Amino acid sequence: MSRNTLFVAGLALLLAVGALILQFALPSGGGVSDAELTALQNEVAALRQQGVLRIAYAKVEEAFSVFTEAVSDMRQRATDKGTEIVQLQQQFVQSTISRDDFERELMGLKAEFLDAQFAVQIAMIDRMLASDGFADIRGELTALKEEAQPVIDEMKNLLSTARIGVIDTTEFDGRYGQLEAAYQQLDQLLVGAATVKVVEAAETVALDRGLALVLSVQNVLVYADPTSIVDITDLVKAELRDYL
Repeated sequence: MSRNTLFVAGLALLLAVGALILQFALPSGGGVSDAELTALQNEVAALRQQGVLRIAYAKVEEAFSVFTEAVSDMRQRATDKGTEIVQLQQQFVQSTISRDDFERELMGLKAEFLDAQFAVQIAMIDRMLASDGFADIRGELTALKEEAQPVIDEMKNLLSTARIGVIDTTEFDGRYGQLEAAYQQLDQLLVGAATVKVVEAAETVALDRGLALVLSVQNVLVYADPTSIVDITDLVKAELRDYL
């Protein structure tokens, strides 16, 4: 089987495994119906009248930082390569490097940058696989890592080719674009797996504290009455750290 065939097959199987993981994270049926929403609103109103309604919220993006912190050393490598790319572009703008040297060095740095990003994702999968907190989706994570291997192999091949400068920009851009798309797919699948655990952690915290409702906050919360609505983000993060 050729390298390109392996790459295409690996990407297709990545998508297939993604469907398995995301089924844990996303509700079926396209969301909450009008009837269900009305019923929920009525229940909330009734609980409020009884004085027993306890509401909390969690800052989702902040909770996700637990996962990025777990592979912070690997992420730093990618950040450093991104900085090097910016510095090289500045050199070119300032005419301190020729176009040929710029294009050759840029291909190498871009390949190193994407390779570092893949390394972050594989490290995250390995961390999840080693954790009992992800035992319920370990099979899907194992399959995801196995089917990602041909893509990782192609990434290593492009990296070595770019480093020795035996590839033109057209071929490099084509192969790089395919790998970048595969990386985005892998990233989405890992976000799906992480989302499962964010929801699970929030549910655990809510049950432990007798909360009736937990809201997901992704942006800035303008106002919340601290006497009736509590922030459980730190508690959710602590629960997530136990998973990892």
